[in-house]
Amino acid sequence: FSDYVWLLITGELPRPGQRAALDATLVAIAEHGLVPSVQASRMTLAAAPEALQGAVAAGILGCGSVVFGSTEAAGRFLDEVVTRSRGTSLEEAAREVIGRYRAERRPIPGYGHPLHKGGDPRSLRLLAVAEENGTAGEHIAAARTVERLLPGLTGRQLAMNVSAAIPAVLLDAGYPLLALKGVPILARTAGLIAHLLEEQQRPIGFVMSHAA
Repeated sequence: FSDYVWLLITGELPRPGQRAALDATLVAIAEHGLVPSVQASRMTLAAAPEALQGAVAAGILGCGSVVFGSTEAAGRFLDEVVTRSRGTSLEEAAREVIGRYRAERRPIPGYGHPLHKGGDPRSLRLLAVAEENGTAGEHIAAARTVERLLPGLTGRQLAMNVSAAIPAVLLDAGYPLLALKGVPILARTAGLIAHLLEEQQRPIGFVMSHAA
């Protein structure tokens, strides 16, 4: 299935390293527990039990810049660092882009996590997959450079989270920037279907509604 997804999006069958990158990223974010998109999906099914497709759609509509759409924002950030580095050093490019984000009071996408303060284990594994398969390149280097610079530039230890690791790994593998958001959408669809099966068997949609 991953081979076919890559073929549909890029027009070419993936090489082994490209397949490994796509597979790993899909696995990393398929399930996130009762995040807002899942709650929206489960409550939609509670209200319209005949419309599984509507409940899946309700969850996918929550793919924004804060929850599972943050992969795209981080990808654009890293791509800008890499593009700027072609006229200067990677570190200077990273400092420049980070400085602009800070001046505009924009968060640095893909860094920091409420639970994984010392490092996101999903990120570490994704980067290892890229290294093991020979696809690690300039986007991963940019992601690591940003992580190294952030404490000195922000005064905070902001570890790379999975939202930065996914685009770094995919972009280095040759996946197109403009289709990045499709990966979390595809992954989370599987998780939503599982939640909706559970909602039919052990419903909590109205429990969440009453609690709210």
